[in-house]
Amino acid sequence: MLIVGGGIAAYKSLDLVRRLRERGARVRVVMTAAAQQFVTPLAFVSLTNEKVYDDLFSATDEQEMGHIQLSRDADLIVVAPATAHLLARAAHGLCDDLATTLLLATDKRTLYAPAMNLRMWLAPATQRNVATLKGDGALFVGPNSGEMACGEYGPGRMAEPLEIVAAIEAALQSDTRLSLPGAEQGALAGRHVVVTSGPTHEAIDPVRYIANRSSGKQGRAIAAAAAKAGARVTLVSGPVTLADPPGCDVVRIESAREMLDAVERALPADIFIGAAAVADWRVEAAAQKIKKEQGAAAPVFSLVENPDILARVAHAPNRPRLVVGFAAETSDVIAHAREKLARKGCDLIVANDVSEDSGVFGGDENEAHLVSRFGVESWPRLRKEVVAERLVARLAEILREKEAAK
Repeated sequence: MLIVGGGIAAYKSLDLVRRLRERGARVRVVMTAAAQQFVTPLAFVSLTNEKVYDDLFSATDEQEMGHIQLSRDADLIVVAPATAHLLARAAHGLCDDLATTLLLATDKRTLYAPAMNLRMWLAPATQRNVATLKGDGALFVGPNSGEMACGEYGPGRMAEPLEIVAAIEAALQSDTRLSLPGAEQGALAGRHVVVTSGPTHEAIDPVRYIANRSSGKQGRAIAAAAAKAGARVTLVSGPVTLADPPGCDVVRIESAREMLDAVERALPADIFIGAAAVADWRVEAAAQKIKKEQGAAAPVFSLVENPDILARVAHAPNRPRLVVGFAAETSDVIAHAREKLARKGCDLIVANDVSEDSGVFGGDENEAHLVSRFGVESWPRLRKEVVAERLVARLAEILREKEAAK
């Protein structure tokens, strides 16, 4: 059950519903009166295919499902956004609308995602209310620090939808019947997984660099899925603007050489997944900014090949049991992936089409082809989080098969 409080962050709750539905969860929404000033109930009806509840005294709703039953019908109650007013009423057991009545009447765990002005969040009264709720067993995710809608900067931003999804998954893991789909719980327990993600930036001078359009979304989703499956995950990330996936050790780098160094320091590992879009070339960077001179010719740069991280890992003395690469192609996707598989010496290539009209680079979806020496396994276009969950489950299965064959 998702209780939506009244704040500008309510728009993120629409994406939260979508992310949960993609993972097979049934979501029932309760809105406060203030929430409806920011988002309409119809938007949630469209995403959930469920009735939206908002009236404590609705004779129709009470006849269909009394509010006491409604409060106990869910496996988990999530409050997002959880405003200062909602937190205060919940902490003190006040129940003057449907949302707070459900919070008081439920016998299920509750997860709060606070969202408010930073001064409101830091206020002693709010901190006392949070401490009271935590003492009663409530769970919290966020808030994050960042720029507020009011223009101030600091803690108070609601956690991002994927962060809340991860917190929901963690809350449900105590009952495996309720866990969202993906690799089996503990499928990678005791394993070390190293994942690279995002672009690299190759400096031209102190203010310019060569880069690519990778967002890092797929690599971060893979790291999160591996951690969920019980692995110890080291994520080596190029420059991105995404939140760190929960449960992962994150090493931030800029260049391809820095990424190679971080990967080699992270080994040994059971699985290496090279999802980063590493720059193939770099230039010898100038120590000072290259100035544009009136009438002068444009500068000419000589390119130097960057180290091949995937090949280095695949041929390392302490080679992981599974080495997985990514092939971002704009044509002949499968053919190029097969060639890369043989040339790099890895076990599996995840190939995808990143041509301009595919929407994969920077987008939220991917159409993956798993290419190995045994053939090609093609998946339909899926959310990157779902691709990650499927890939991690497949890798856990392959690792078990390899070890059983020894």
